[in-house]
Amino acid sequence: METYSTSAPRYDELRDASSCNSSTGCRNVGHNEQLGSILAGGGLLAYGLMPNAKLRLVSLLAGASLIYRGVSGQCELYKRMGIDTTAEQTPGVDHGRGRKVVSAVHINRDPRDLYGLWRNLQNLPNVMSHLESVTPLDDQRSRWVAKGPLGQSLQWDAEIISDQPGQLLAWQSLPGADVDNAGSVRFEQPSSGEGTVLRVTIKYDPPGGWPVAKLANLLGQGLQQEVDEDLRRFKQLMETGETATAAINGAQR
Repeated sequence: METYSTSAPRYDELRDASSCNSSTGCRNVGHNEQLGSILAGGGLLAYGLMPNAKLRLVSLLAGASLIYRGVSGQCELYKRMGIDTTAEQTPGVDHGRGRKVVSAVHINRDPRDLYGLWRNLQNLPNVMSHLESVTPLDDQRSRWVAKGPLGQSLQWDAEIISDQPGQLLAWQSLPGADVDNAGSVRFEQPSSGEGTVLRVTIKYDPPGGWPVAKLANLLGQGLQQEVDEDLRRFKQLMETGETATAAINGAQR
């Protein structure tokens, strides 16, 4: 008599299985992106069920699609475009992938003051509203927690890859990040010689891929809008707020 196992396969068994088989086709979505798709899809479904939700039907359909994408590891659009994100992760964001945000503001403060505040990474959630916390692990590495699409939290470890006091601070995420990203802050001297042009550049691979990023922009939750508003608020704070002096003094201790 034939016997059959009734135990469900473990996740690591599914993960290590061949990416292609006769019943499921070819898997072309990386593990972190699968997790991001499931989280974002669940968030979209929850949002679509809210009484005052915008674009209710779009949110529900997109949520269901992302959950399928996350569970199956398959993306039809990736298949058509020849994209495969199942390869082993490397630090930061691969060349040619991801989305880029650039924002700049002129601040009437010395670049060394601004650099000192940004270099104290624990200050960053007070500057960038999409960050929940940044915890230094050592002189170069830190742990970041950010607000993801539709209320989800995302976490990653990052390392500083360039540190030029008063001029440049750059970082990149390490393998295993919920969202691969890299960024820099430049403290530039304007032609007038007065103040500082603060230029922030962030490149990231959205959790759940570009469909989630597009929908987030549509719902007014895009990172570009957030960074622009953050820098405008930061300029006002640094030029007029008493909190700015306290933050700088804390960063220089």
